[in-house]
Amino acid sequence: MAEDKNEQEPTAEEKAKFEQDVLKAAEDAMKMEAEANKADEAQAEAAAEQPAETADQPADQAPESTESAEDVLKAELAAANDRNLRLMAEFDNFRRRSAKEQLELIETANGKLLEKLSEVQDNFERAFASENKAQDLEAFEKGMQMIYNQFAKILTDAGLEQIDPTGAEFDPNMHEALMQQPSETVPEGHVVTVFQKGYKLKNKILKTAKVIVSSGK
Repeated sequence: MAEDKNEQEPTAEEKAKFEQDVLKAAEDAMKMEAEANKADEAQAEAAAEQPAETADQPADQAPESTESAEDVLKAELAAANDRNLRLMAEFDNFRRRSAKEQLELIETANGKLLEKLSEVQDNFERAFASENKAQDLEAFEKGMQMIYNQFAKILTDAGLEQIDPTGAEFDPNMHEALMQQPSETVPEGHVVTVFQKGYKLKNKILKTAKVIVSSGK
């Protein structure tokens, strides 16, 4: 476990080179196997073309050059297959390690966000505690506004962006139209009222804004 944490994540260039090595090893294995098959076929054809008396000779009297070439090809094929298997095993380990590291990063990020949100919850509990209840509604409202601002800042710092399309042109990718209504001031096809704001994280829409769209005058 400790060894995995200490390893640095490979760069994009290292990943690309690793994948190229795997593909090259696979190609080499296929080429070696094809060459070995060709050698076997050539040997079979040569044996078939030999005169009957030659074909009856014991196998140990076959030409040494043919046997030597076949042995070399088989050895090279075995080596290529072994290299291919090792590279595939290393790639599988790399894939598992990368997935584990990504999961740990997500869990760490979630942990930091939840820690900050817990502070907002603590402030709400203190505000609603019997000993802290204010008789002055204005003071209570001010306290609630401070907690809301703290909450909104945490979400903004985490990358959450609010979608408030009041007066903007209706966009089906970001807005959900609940109904249409006439308007003297808002052009047709534009948002008259935002019933519920939407949210997005970076460029990803998390929730579309629920809106009422103008049908014109």
